[in-house]
Amino acid sequence: MGGVGEPGPREGPAQPGAPLPIFCWGQIRAHDQPGDKWLVIERRVYDISRWEQRHPGGSRLIGHHGAEDATDAFRVFHQDLNFVRKFLQPLLIGELAPEEPSQDGPLNVQLVEDFRALHQAAEDMKLFDASPTFFAFLLGHILAMEVLAWLLIYLLGPGWVPSTLAAFILAISQAQSWCLQHDLGHASVFKKSRWNHVAQKFVMGQLKGFSAHWWNFRHFQHHAKPNIFHKDPDVTVAPFFLLGESSIEYGKKKRRYLPYNHQHLYFFLIGPPMLILVNFEVENLAYMLVCMQWADLLWAASFYARFFLSYLPFYGVPGVLLFFVAVRVLESHWFVWITQINHIPKEIGHEKHRDWVSSQLVATCNVEPSLFIDWFSGHLDFQIEHHLFPRMPRHNYSRVAPLVKSLCAKHGLSYEVKPFLTALVDIVRSLKKSGDIWLDTYLHQ
Repeated sequence: MGGVGEPGPREGPAQPGAPLPIFCWGQIRAHDQPGDKWLVIERRVYDISRWEQRHPGGSRLIGHHGAEDATDAFRVFHQDLNFVRKFLQPLLIGELAPEEPSQDGPLNVQLVEDFRALHQAAEDMKLFDASPTFFAFLLGHILAMEVLAWLLIYLLGPGWVPSTLAAFILAISQAQSWCLQHDLGHASVFKKSRWNHVAQKFVMGQLKGFSAHWWNFRHFQHHAKPNIFHKDPDVTVAPFFLLGESSIEYGKKKRRYLPYNHQHLYFFLIGPPMLILVNFEVENLAYMLVCMQWADLLWAASFYARFFLSYLPFYGVPGVLLFFVAVRVLESHWFVWITQINHIPKEIGHEKHRDWVSSQLVATCNVEPSLFIDWFSGHLDFQIEHHLFPRMPRHNYSRVAPLVKSLCAKHGLSYEVKPFLTALVDIVRSLKKSGDIWLDTYLHQ
């Protein structure tokens, strides 16, 4: 190994009992390439190059933290830190030099310390403990809606009125299933990770027809690097839509694949109606086949078998296909508007290597809560709290929110809360603003 500040050959695992080699950020920064990844957790340096493909959350999730301090991400994503540290030990190759800061780049040391104290306070307040009654009610009301929709068609027949009403009920059921599987994916329901994973497979597969692995693969990236191009799949939507910094980039390079100055209009045609029906269905199936997730494929097949066998006797093949499409389109509208009101209007761009708290706050905002909005959005009206504490059961967001507000006020950070309708309109405003920036840059630079 070279001295501190001098790049050296690839290190092997640290030998038990031997002094740990020390590294500076200059050395670590060089190891952020495909097949060559280092990261820092609690000032210790780990070589994850050969292990990242085995990472349970996916290679991209852990790889996005290459050459960075991943301490806070490590702590907020994992339930049992002592258990996970056993897997880290064989990857340990050294530690940061004493004079090196804990994070490479801009770092508000006091903010980091205050957030970690807040996280500990939330644990002491038992805010990471789930209410079995709350989540049992969620599952129960989802199943009740599934039964109610079928009974409407069974008792009233497949006419336009009962079919329309049944489609809306099923869309709401599907929306609430998204929320429940989201809770399970974040391991915020059961104390044991395995129980969360098994339950998520049931909800995502049998109740929705999607792969739990596929969802976690893309969603965990979003949480690790929200609104960061090529790291957050939710904002890597060019060339169909231009968001944030991509508007200027496309304008300077004279790229015009679509009339982006009108993207706030064609958004209504290809955004909310088509996301789940087309993009998610295709992406989900491709993921299961390419990644050979055969168990997830069987779970998804069980959903389609149940749905079509339940409604085929009433509608026939063409009718049941139309009914399915109607449910998916309605569900897709809910998904796009509810999941994007907190993100699209915020900062979107390339990696800035901020600390955990700052990176989450610049990419998220809240919506004014109410009992209806809490239920309708799956508590994503508390998006800030959800992003800072992804494992926290959502029924506790309102309890931790005052503490988060105090943290933001102390450090002069924006804690943005909008009325629900304003948040919806801001999606369209943001798309129009990005399109106008693209057009101006395209014409004048």
